[in-house]
Amino acid sequence: MGDAPAPGLHPADPTVRLGAPPPTDRLRGWIVAITLALIAGAVRFAGLGRPTDGGTPVFDEKHYVPQAWQMLRNGGVEDNPGYELVVHPPLGKQLIALGEFFFGYDGFGWRAAAALAGTLMVLLIVRVGRRLTRSTLLGGIAGVLLICDGLSHVQSRMGMLDVFSALFVLAAFTTLVRDRDDVRARLAIVITEGRMHDSPYGPRLGVRWWRFATGVLLGLGCAVKWSGVYWLAAFAVLAVVWDLAARRAAGVERPWLGTLRRDLAPALWALALIPVVAYLAAWWAWFGSETSIDRYAVGVKVGTGGPWSFVPDALRGLWYYSGKVLEFHTGLTTQASGVHPWESKPWTWPMGLRPMLYYYSSGSQITGCGASSCISAVMLIGTPALWWPSLGVFAWSLWRIFTGFDWRYCAVVVGYAAGILPWFADINRQMYFFYMTPVVPFLILGTALVMGEILGRSNASRERRQTGLLVVGLWVGGVVANFIWLWPILVGEPITAEMWDAQLWLPSWRA
Repeated sequence: MGDAPAPGLHPADPTVRLGAPPPTDRLRGWIVAITLALIAGAVRFAGLGRPTDGGTPVFDEKHYVPQAWQMLRNGGVEDNPGYELVVHPPLGKQLIALGEFFFGYDGFGWRAAAALAGTLMVLLIVRVGRRLTRSTLLGGIAGVLLICDGLSHVQSRMGMLDVFSALFVLAAFTTLVRDRDDVRARLAIVITEGRMHDSPYGPRLGVRWWRFATGVLLGLGCAVKWSGVYWLAAFAVLAVVWDLAARRAAGVERPWLGTLRRDLAPALWALALIPVVAYLAAWWAWFGSETSIDRYAVGVKVGTGGPWSFVPDALRGLWYYSGKVLEFHTGLTTQASGVHPWESKPWTWPMGLRPMLYYYSSGSQITGCGASSCISAVMLIGTPALWWPSLGVFAWSLWRIFTGFDWRYCAVVVGYAAGILPWFADINRQMYFFYMTPVVPFLILGTALVMGEILGRSNASRERRQTGLLVVGLWVGGVVANFIWLWPILVGEPITAEMWDAQLWLPSWRA
């Protein structure tokens, strides 16, 4: 696991300092990833059409599901209510609309795209977990953990936007890690050819398509929710730091200047310009419609002159509209809007101390639990066996970063922190546990890395490996068992009142 020398490479080989290559069991790696993705699909799609609120969406589905249906009628844009009340970019709703187009306006139709996104995330996390750890076993464990995370499961079965943000963030992280390995493989070739010292700044690395893909995916993530910009900034910094580290490891004479001269401008192009283009591309229907909200704001709500008059009117209209949306979000505070019964603050998120109740129905009309009166509920809750050890996982991660300079832990912590720390900037704002949806993959990858430490290196003693395998097996088994226990309140199955009380482990889980 990690950057230990690969079998067949002598430690004196100058390319070893660039890190171990990915595992060679490519076929097995893909079999594991595809198998777990198929299992995830079966779990995510099972009973997807329930529950509904009398055939209508539940919780925040009530915002996005009808807007997605409007897009099908209006050529890709929502109805124009005459004022700025559509508060998120269009891409997530367009994806929901695709499910409605293929399967109709019902629970299955408006959730199908989310379930597919949740399934693809399992495929991605197995692949990136395998690449981070250099272990197909640990990549597979990451996939199992994501399948069995309650928060990811519920969000994959809701016609809401956050699972699409999570998909694009995880996909961008996957391509970014792939770019890191690709850069080091290119530098290894330069070393073996004896050309590393042709320039004190090191070689030019050519077109980096994986980093280009990262920029596109981050732009699409922002086109689902603006919170994607947090990962855009974090991953851009991470990419430049990795470039610097790669040049230093390769023995470049002046790695800092080499990074500035060879890597910074291409990074700005790939991770600043390309995301903007991808973001604007998601607004294709807004640009093409005659009735889009504020599409023709210039000359009506915005003056035609001024220092920005050279900007096309359509872009100025979008900027004006976005400003109004930002005003709405800025004003969405507890003081202005009141206390939402299920809102929470970011310091409660790492351990999932305040979940959310998406749906609740009880009485004699709910049948199937074996009692005269049953309860059907859907609660957004992270599987405790996975979430509750998170503080220990990230304490160990920070230790490994500051004592071992382990790039893998650094990458995971950066992705995790990008989804939590920005929310501390305005703690008066209304915030909710579902904001953690894009953060879950980084929690799982950090957990998989710690499990790799527990397993030990492949050359450890037999007793050490067996003990590690036992501990990891019990941990993974605990997560799976915990997920199975929570299953009824993750999917809305009828349960007795006594079972409902047994599911609510903490006082903060109750209304």
